[in-house]
Amino acid sequence: MLLKRLFDISVTIPGILLLSPVYIVVAALIVLKLGRPVFFTQERPGLHGKPFNMIKFRTMTNETDDEGNLLPNEERMTKFGSFLRSYSLDELPELFNVLKGDMSLVGPRPLLIDYLPYFSKEQHRRHEVKPGITGWSQVNGRNAIGWDKKLELDVWYVDNRSFWLDLKILWLTVVKVIKREGITHEGHVGMPRFDEYVKIKRSGS
Repeated sequence: MLLKRLFDISVTIPGILLLSPVYIVVAALIVLKLGRPVFFTQERPGLHGKPFNMIKFRTMTNETDDEGNLLPNEERMTKFGSFLRSYSLDELPELFNVLKGDMSLVGPRPLLIDYLPYFSKEQHRRHEVKPGITGWSQVNGRNAIGWDKKLELDVWYVDNRSFWLDLKILWLTVVKVIKREGITHEGHVGMPRFDEYVKIKRSGS
């Protein structure tokens, strides 16, 4: 996959330079509207499930309840944070993850470490490639589709990946971002938690 890595680098470096004014403006607005920190980092599973720290722009407040626990995502999301997500601006810092080599421009989206025990053997195959900023499931429903379909599409990408498919996904991503399609899942800021979905599914509820 040397070609894929060379392509990632050749696009990412100019992309970071061209987008530097956007980084500065978004960071300044986050400090103004949400406060510090500007970035949100979280451990995610990468290639073969190896953890790495993914970086994004912060989109939620740090509000907590009386016991010091963070409020639900829906209560901490602001209009400004929703705006950043609707145009995928919160994901721009992930270009540095691509530059470092933890991610690729195209691949299955890195999910939570907590989900690893809940994947089936087939679903685990999504980790046979580096996670991406965008992917096949992102341009075929994103957060608007269910977990089973989403993971099925991720594995389909693993089996059918090619340079030309990556170019197609990147182009479709631009179209999806402009149309702001599939940003949320009904009743949730993003997707409902996968571990909770599996538990409910196994219980037959």
